[in-house]
Amino acid sequence: MGLIESGMKNTEAAQELRERYMVSPQKTALAITIANREREILKDIDYENGYSLYVGIPFCPSICLYCSFSSYPLKQWKDRVYLYLDALCKEIHAVAQIMNEKGKKLDTVYIGGGTPTTLEPDQLKILLDALIANFDCEHLAEFTIEAGRPDSITREKLQMIRNYPITRISVNPQTMNQETLDIIGRRHTVDETKQAFALARECGFDNINMDLIVGLPGEDCKMVEHTLDEVKALAPDSVTVHSLAVKRAARLNIFKDRYQEMTFENNQEIMDMTMRTACEMDMGPYYLYRQKNMKGNFENVGYAKVDKAGIYNILIMEEKQPIIALGAGGSSKLVFDHGKRIERVENVKDVTNYIERIDEMIERKRKGINTWL
Repeated sequence: MGLIESGMKNTEAAQELRERYMVSPQKTALAITIANREREILKDIDYENGYSLYVGIPFCPSICLYCSFSSYPLKQWKDRVYLYLDALCKEIHAVAQIMNEKGKKLDTVYIGGGTPTTLEPDQLKILLDALIANFDCEHLAEFTIEAGRPDSITREKLQMIRNYPITRISVNPQTMNQETLDIIGRRHTVDETKQAFALARECGFDNINMDLIVGLPGEDCKMVEHTLDEVKALAPDSVTVHSLAVKRAARLNIFKDRYQEMTFENNQEIMDMTMRTACEMDMGPYYLYRQKNMKGNFENVGYAKVDKAGIYNILIMEEKQPIIALGAGGSSKLVFDHGKRIERVENVKDVTNYIERIDEMIERKRKGINTWL
């Protein structure tokens, strides 16, 4: 992206990647393709004068084996959800005031977690009402909410979400192999994933993403192929293929002695198969990023049909604009000098600390944003 925006032709940028950075011809072609699609998607968004909003809901039905996010099992925290929402709504109101005073336009909103749909319908209403009341959400380029865990999705919750200008949701199976779901701690079935997806379509959602992970414990090429066939039959609008990255805070790493006999497989054959299947679903690659400790040293690639790409994903990964993150564990990313310098403003991860120190979190943001502007 940087090479092309500096004025290089595609062929020149490709040569630079291959010769200077030793990128393979295959990965070079992928990078050039994605950079050009990203530029096309962003061309009508004045992203340098705007910002995006991330809202974190740090609760899940259960914690997955590989998860390193700020996430807490809902069963243990159910009595504190309303207190968390009170603090979050206070942060929403304060940040909206700050950004409105600065005259900055909100481009995209992404509600993630955790699992936002662990919230009950009335709790979702509290959150969404607060966002709508404080921010101009009618003119967003995109408004995403993760309905990530199929075991957290109900008709009532989806109907509640449909009352608001949500343009994109994510129903995330990770795998369509029941044995793997059981191993990684996702306490739902493959059938529940299919039912949740069908229910979302029935409720009128026309931009549904599905997240998949390759390299999960015990999964070979045949099992990944099965997942891809099942997802293809559902016909989502976009698919994000993640290569498993075992981070420091994941249980898979903390308790690695327990899992040392597990096999983790990812290879070029699997990655090629995911790309081929996406192509068969009329999807093209639109963003990618890499992380440390990825199985097979591969990357995460998002595929989407025309006009169904996740704009927020591009903005945060290309560091095109500030991302203001609200909620426990939120990490705001402030972009200076066209991406040449990045500074972060962190919220505490612990839910109790976040609730008790919400005024401090707001003040951190105020100081950070004033430095940026």
